[in-house]
Amino acid sequence: MATVDQTEELVRYLVTSLVEAPDAVEITKNESEESVTFEVALDPADIGKVIGRQGRIIKAIRTLARAAGSTDSRQVEVEVLG
Repeated sequence: MATVDQTEELVRYLVTSLVEAPDAVEITKNESEESVTFEVALDPADIGKVIGRQGRIIKAIRTLARAAGSTDSRQVEVEVLG
């Protein structure tokens, strides 16, 4: 299982692989006792590529992040910011 930093790198890898402007991707990590939230800021033109049709791609990214971060008792969330 992965640590929080490894989970962040997984999210970064997945998102940068999808977008046309990988240099514009910024991930902010907000931690609390109950959860870890990764806020993904990217170029507005790439938002649709990360969200996907009917949100399927972002759901898959969230599922992978939750599975990777399941070692500790905190919940992992991924949010996309424009």
